[in-house]
Amino acid sequence: MSEFLDFLKHKYAYVALGEFKPGKLAEAEQMFETIVSTYRQGFKGSYFLQEPGTDRGIAVIFWENIEDMDANKSEFSEEILHQMKHLFAKPPQTSFYEVHSEIIPQDTMENEEVAS
Repeated sequence: MSEFLDFLKHKYAYVALGEFKPGKLAEAEQMFETIVSTYRQGFKGSYFLQEPGTDRGIAVIFWENIEDMDANKSEFSEEILHQMKHLFAKPPQTSFYEVHSEIIPQDTMENEEVAS
């Protein structure tokens, strides 16, 4: 029964859309990776996306629940975020989304079962 209830739980995605000053996206990506590498409780993965040929990017961070994001805040991560502010051309747009659908390729699932 608990497996079924776990199936019903949704992950959450924190999404930030940003435009960086010319040539600053790579530096922002490094800072993003530094912050995300510290996350533990409820952290389910992340992506940093770039629109090809531009300085626009999207950061997506997956969480077990919304409260986990706050639980992972630290002085270190807040300092890095503060340092990132000067890299943006304008403040990023941020939102939380509930993940309703996740499709994992069948061959990925089979590889995970073999490794278990």
